[in-house]
Amino acid sequence: MKTILLVCSAGMSTSLLVTKMEAAAKDAGVECKIFALPFSDAPRVLEEVDVILLGPQVRFQKAAIEKLAAGRKAGAIPVDVIDMRDYGTMNGKAVFEKALSLLK
Repeated sequence: MKTILLVCSAGMSTSLLVTKMEAAAKDAGVECKIFALPFSDAPRVLEEVDVILLGPQVRFQKAAIEKLAAGRKAGAIPVDVIDMRDYGTMNGKAVFEKALSLLK
């Protein structure tokens, strides 16, 4: 099972996107855990996740998260920013597919 972390500024704005991504994962028959946290909480769960997607509002934190993700005990993990259009329209399927593409 893969674990996807969405990082945003307060951890709340992505809750709807998480729900839509979970529905997309279910439709695709992919078992995964998807959750959202604010940027300040992300470092404490790095060892538990397989991919990190940042909300557009925290894209400026990408380098900091990449540095943390590269130093992880279990090995580096992919980090990317969610497309602003997909985030704004809460396109869970597109964001889920992006996460899967980063895992390959």
